[in-house]
Amino acid sequence: MANKSAIKILVLDDDQFTLKLLARMLENSGYTTVSICDNGRAALESVDRPGAQPDVILLDLNMPEMDGVEFVRHLAEHRYTGSLILFSGEDEQMLRSAEKLVRAHKIPVLGHLRKPVNPEALAGLLEKSTPSSQAHAPGASAIRSAEELRAAIANGEMVNYYQPMVSPATGRVAGVETLVRWNHPRDGMLLPSRFIGVAESRGLIKDLTRMVLTGALGQVGLWQQEGLSLQLSVNVSIHSLASTDFVDFVTGLVNEAGVSPQNVVLEVAEGWIPMNDLRAPLLETLTRLRLKRFRLAIDEFGTGYSSVTQLRDIPFDEVKIDRGFVLHASTDKKVRARYDACLSMARQLDKEVVAVGVQEIADWDMLRSTGCDLAQGSFIAEPMLAADLPGWIQGWQARAKSLT
Repeated sequence: MANKSAIKILVLDDDQFTLKLLARMLENSGYTTVSICDNGRAALESVDRPGAQPDVILLDLNMPEMDGVEFVRHLAEHRYTGSLILFSGEDEQMLRSAEKLVRAHKIPVLGHLRKPVNPEALAGLLEKSTPSSQAHAPGASAIRSAEELRAAIANGEMVNYYQPMVSPATGRVAGVETLVRWNHPRDGMLLPSRFIGVAESRGLIKDLTRMVLTGALGQVGLWQQEGLSLQLSVNVSIHSLASTDFVDFVTGLVNEAGVSPQNVVLEVAEGWIPMNDLRAPLLETLTRLRLKRFRLAIDEFGTGYSSVTQLRDIPFDEVKIDRGFVLHASTDKKVRARYDACLSMARQLDKEVVAVGVQEIADWDMLRSTGCDLAQGSFIAEPMLAADLPGWIQGWQARAKSLT
């Protein structure tokens, strides 16, 4: 986990009591580099100040003069490179809309919270943040260089991390999802939010996807030799799936690694799938992958605009319910309604269901009671290096006995 004292946090709210309350909450949790601001213009000055740009901004949406939505637009114009956490007294639908807007501006958003802010929920979101030493080291602005990313892929600077997926019913470790990081020689370990956008916009995502797949399948082959059988999930871009040679490429990889295609899940985000315009190359790839017994998953399920009818005609095996429909689903009726709707749609389609972003025991218990097949999130484990997984599994088996 990142050094909490190294993470610079700015809290922006027009209410002085809320500012002081959140600042104390953060300091009690170990985040000692905290500043507060009661208006957007002053906050933007802080963002522009050399060496002072916050890693995380806690942003209230409903403020006089410059509201949170307008502030986000200005952040994008000021080329803010940190992350946001939204909080508000507005309803869940408004918060989710605002979160989608932030992502549309290409600003990483760690999540959203309802007022009054729960300390544990806030701590859970902050665990995903990047410390100053990594996010704002000298030269960090060059991270978005396509040339540097191309060299990083060629030089082996990309590192696969693995996040476990377990059964809420039994506690069994069923598999892992591969999550790539960039081990930057100057700026340290960088999260995907710092380079995926460049990869997608500059035509490097296919090379990155293939590198991740090659490393992950090789690692699964090594685990198998050690007697550890796990299902592997890997995110693939729509650009890779639209390539006519992708099926032969990934088939060659599993053969080389000695891994069964049935143990490989290829994930694609729901929002990337052109439901109303599924062209022949994409459909051909999806169909051929299923014929070769690869499993296919729809990631971020519930965030797109798919209908049961549309999804029925696509050969997917699994849906991954987006974290926004899982976190606090046990206590928030509106979040729970969305979770139930996603689960119901998945069951109608006869698909396996994975819940992503599980951060609290209450939500874990809710997944158990609703019969969700698999769960993934920081409550279970953070992403880890391959070498750390066997030891974690031993510890989890002991912990799982108290949870199931």
